[in-house]
Amino acid sequence: MSLDTKLVADLRHRREAIRQGGGADKLAARRAKGLMSARERVEALCQPHTFQESGAHVRPGEKALPADGVVVGTGYVDGRLVAILSQDFTVAAGTLGKAHAMKIVEVMRQAKKVGVPLIAFKDSGGARIQEGVDALSGYGRVFYNNVLLSGVVPQIAIIAGPCAGGAAYSPALMDFIIMTEKNAHMFITGPGVIKAVTGRDTTMDEIGGAAMHSTVSGNVHLVARDDRHAIDLARELLSYLPSNNTEDPPHRPSADLAQEPDDGMNALIPSDPGEAMDVRPVIKRLLDRGDFLEIHGGWAQNLIVGFGRIEGVVVGIVANQPTVRAGALDIDASDKGSRFVRLCNIFNIPLVTLVDVPGFLPGVEQERGGIIRHGAKMLYAYAAATVPKLTVIMRKAYGGSYLAMCALEMGADCVYAWPTAEIAVMGAEGAVKILYRKEIAQAENPSAKSAELAARYRAEFAAPYLSAAHGYITDVIEPAETRWMVALALRKVLAKRELRPPKKHGNNPM
Repeated sequence: MSLDTKLVADLRHRREAIRQGGGADKLAARRAKGLMSARERVEALCQPHTFQESGAHVRPGEKALPADGVVVGTGYVDGRLVAILSQDFTVAAGTLGKAHAMKIVEVMRQAKKVGVPLIAFKDSGGARIQEGVDALSGYGRVFYNNVLLSGVVPQIAIIAGPCAGGAAYSPALMDFIIMTEKNAHMFITGPGVIKAVTGRDTTMDEIGGAAMHSTVSGNVHLVARDDRHAIDLARELLSYLPSNNTEDPPHRPSADLAQEPDDGMNALIPSDPGEAMDVRPVIKRLLDRGDFLEIHGGWAQNLIVGFGRIEGVVVGIVANQPTVRAGALDIDASDKGSRFVRLCNIFNIPLVTLVDVPGFLPGVEQERGGIIRHGAKMLYAYAAATVPKLTVIMRKAYGGSYLAMCALEMGADCVYAWPTAEIAVMGAEGAVKILYRKEIAQAENPSAKSAELAARYRAEFAAPYLSAAHGYITDVIEPAETRWMVALALRKVLAKRELRPPKKHGNNPM
């Protein structure tokens, strides 16, 4: 007996209706705006013919909502299995109801069960109001599973449309948020509600656009030009991350370490210790081919964080940026740095810290805003991290900020210092005003005397050789030696194992 052709035809018809989502007209309208459909996003992310959908025929009751407004399943991205969900705005505006949430939760459970990253395309009008408390319950289950996945597998959210109200908390609970410049907004309350409650006029971009979230709120890690660029960024992120917390990141170690000095590194250092040094060229010369995926590039720019490779070994870079706020640590920079350090620790990514920090940013606003609590996050994150930690003190390293940038006392495995390093309780200019106040006041030329004493202070109290003599740093190295010294040290500590006291978890500053 052969299979009934009517059944085959019916199956094909149903599949095609599901693929059409909200219909040809709605799909065409999206493409006219430069937007991809939910399924096109999944297909662009995955290798051809590797995506397997689950729950395509799920429907809420008798109402015909194709795939209930969300595409879920698994596929391969650059040879690695990932779990994917993609909300379909053409079907009931991608709103979340009971069945919609059930599908999302099931694919999240699958990601946890097999230990693979989760990528979520967020494009939804929010809760399905007509489903009432069932929709709220659905969000609760999604948030709960976001937390269960946290620290187990990488979670990447791509905000490619509206993400409003409670829906915004799911990406906030994930590891990375990528947001497109146009057609995407993320907020808790919209302009209308804000106007009604506070009387203030505002715009969607002002409260929920990619530019605001990537520079002001710090919610967004990477900004994409469009859907395809967002997918490319997600792929690039995955290239530095392991599939789960039990695996190493995708290192590609070089067969032989190149140990030639890089004289170009020496040339980057200003002769005047008071002149700000841009750390970006240092990072570029340190990393293979200068490839650096910066995270949170538009927010708290006095600290730079991101991913790269050194002789094939994946590393997380944390670096002070003296061209912004003199590289001082403030509230936002502390939050940015501590979260990145914790993420690297979760996913077994070695940390390389580049130090040129004059201290924590002084000011009434910083103190009232809780710089003590926020700064403590940096101390906590580095001390709690058990991954390989290498530190290079390039120039300034003063006071508590010296410790907060992963000093030996905070668990660094190796600390190298350039001859230009200044390691001290405080900067030379401030110190001489306290130590030599009378000498300066009695001098014929107080400014010249201050400069003379500052130079003496640097030589006698802040030179790296003093710290080396006390065993506080591993070695003093020439800047030209930095890349191969770090590369060699990395190889030696990759197999590091560090046990901590048994506990449920620490109580880190929040």
